[in-house]
Amino acid sequence: MGILIGVIIVLFVLGSMMALKPNGIDQRLDKLRMTARRLQLNPKLVSCPDWIKGKDNEYGRGMMGQYCLVLENTQLPHTRYQVIDGQWRPDSSFVDPTKDDVKLNIPSAIRSTHSHTNTAVKKTNFILDKAPLDLPVSIEPFVKGLLTKANTIVIYWEDIAYVRPSTNPIYQQKAIESDLLVLKQNLEKWALQMQKNTVR
Repeated sequence: MGILIGVIIVLFVLGSMMALKPNGIDQRLDKLRMTARRLQLNPKLVSCPDWIKGKDNEYGRGMMGQYCLVLENTQLPHTRYQVIDGQWRPDSSFVDPTKDDVKLNIPSAIRSTHSHTNTAVKKTNFILDKAPLDLPVSIEPFVKGLLTKANTIVIYWEDIAYVRPSTNPIYQQKAIESDLLVLKQNLEKWALQMQKNTVR
């Protein structure tokens, strides 16, 4: 009888330990984000912004990975891009066609002022319009948007889809760092293009 109770206790403890252990996808995601952090891509899990198509292809629905690269001594325009057919396209809600064409209205700035007056800044030269993503095939299908402001460039993507076998059957842990390095190089390249073509 004592042996049976001992076995039950051991099984109970083992079961509790197994329940606390992260599943395979969580472990993969943790590895991806730790590598991104080491590469200074500052990953975060955030609510899908309202200008990006998220869960079930609906704007602002679900959660999304936000990877942010801060570039010292850089001044970037305030822009937002969405992915359409594998290319960057300016967020159409970012430009108010009713205003004269040298103005760009920023909805987020309008909301933050808690007023009904439009906040306008100099219109941005959307230099990345129709530029291809040129990202690794394991990342590109999951990229949703790009935001730049001040000295920061931010990419929004479904990083969990990158590590999930059902959405990325070619996932390989050894490819994480090389994939993220390509992502970082592209962010730096896009930031440089925008900096050179900023309308002041």
